[in-house]
Amino acid sequence: MRFIPLAALLTLGACKLGACTLGPNFLSPDAPNTDRYLADQQPTDLTSANIPGGEAQRIVQNLDIPGQWWGVFQSRPLKSLIEGALVANPDIRAASAGLRVAQFNARAQRATMFPTVQAGFSASQNQTTDVLAPIPANANTIFGLFTAGLTISYTLDLFGANRRAIESLTALAEAQCFQLEAAYLSLASNVVAAAVQEAALRAQIEATKRIIAAQRETLGIVRRQEGLGAITGADVATQEASLAQAEATLPPLEKTLAQQRNLLATLTGRLPSDQVAERFELTDLKLPQELPLSLPSRLVEQRPDVRASEAALHSASAQVGVATANQFPQITLSAGVNTTSIAFGQLFGPGLTGSNVGTSTLQTVLDGGALWAKKKAAQAALEQADAQYRSVVLTAFRNVADTLRALEYDAITLTAAVAAERAAATSFTIARRRLELGDTTYVVVLIAELAYQQALLTRIQVQANRLTDTAVLFQALGGGWWNRDTDALPPGARSRCRPPAPATASLQR
Repeated sequence: MRFIPLAALLTLGACKLGACTLGPNFLSPDAPNTDRYLADQQPTDLTSANIPGGEAQRIVQNLDIPGQWWGVFQSRPLKSLIEGALVANPDIRAASAGLRVAQFNARAQRATMFPTVQAGFSASQNQTTDVLAPIPANANTIFGLFTAGLTISYTLDLFGANRRAIESLTALAEAQCFQLEAAYLSLASNVVAAAVQEAALRAQIEATKRIIAAQRETLGIVRRQEGLGAITGADVATQEASLAQAEATLPPLEKTLAQQRNLLATLTGRLPSDQVAERFELTDLKLPQELPLSLPSRLVEQRPDVRASEAALHSASAQVGVATANQFPQITLSAGVNTTSIAFGQLFGPGLTGSNVGTSTLQTVLDGGALWAKKKAAQAALEQADAQYRSVVLTAFRNVADTLRALEYDAITLTAAVAAERAAATSFTIARRRLELGDTTYVVVLIAELAYQQALLTRIQVQANRLTDTAVLFQALGGGWWNRDTDALPPGARSRCRPPAPATASLQR
């Protein structure tokens, strides 16, 4: 037992050297040094088209984003659908399971900071000869042998390899946490986009049916004019062809609508054969009057993909420390006690117990440069993670900039599209009256008819674009995950990621 003081000294030395953690200490990258997303003036007030779904909107700097940001559309069916999707979608469950995997891996690595205690027991039946082998004291050549032992070992983390490994796996768990938040955000955005697209398709189908009905009326007028000799049969054939073309556009729209319903079922974790009760019309979705615009310095804190990339960068930084520490000696302390007997009942009797205390040092002397190469690979991986992080940040800023321009120009486009639709409708109505009175040619009516058809469908699509732009802005800004009530989610699908700093104002719905 005289080695115990040596073990104590080594343990004390490990405590003294515990602060020696090799490798770079991670610091979060600074946010981009800018106070704007666009090179020129950012839009603040979006023009109104003077129709439902085309109201004016105001972009307000540094408004906080609600956790259930989709509530700004004031649609109960949409709210119900998204809440169901967040619970039932298998992608969410997969991301949640991935988070638990990463968390348990980090917990397992943290266990290396504690001693390992192992207990063992063995029993065997033995037979020996008195000529070739020693026999027990009782002179029996057939005997049982029982051994019980307890071993304690501890690897000193003198150079921080274990601490850096724990740091790396903890960062990976944080990255997985933000990937789960990104999955929530992506799913909610996809459901909103699918709902808006469904509403647009229903409006396009209804508009196409009205156009077909109007063309049939025009065909009736043309046929009456032909009976009066005012126009030729060629004009009738042209109108019949135009009607057939309009009718041919209806089935593709209905097909796309059916596929959109299948998409909604899949997003909510259902089979396409399961009926989705919620139905969406453009009139059911409201544009919010105020839209948030986070400060550029906050964007990197709010975007889950940026935070996940930062955590991956942190993990890569810690791996450099692991590779560096692995080049230094590894010292392990160990102590054990064991007892051996030929009778189980005497296993713990006096004089049968032995013990050992020791230390071992392992240093790689020659490995063909493997440890050096692993360190260089870890440093290259850190450079790669840094470049990937910067790429994600650039993409995040571009997403916001693109969305701001989309909001601005789609609002202007909708105003023009509404004016064009009204003018085309008036022109078409006048042309049909003049044709019925014999005051104009059929070609004028046909041109007016096609112009009205195109203007109507364009207005519907641009109106849907404004709703989609609003959803995309919330997605580009991070989706308000830090304000979401995680207790409303299933226990296995909750995340506790580090939230950003609070904003100065809250979004008014």
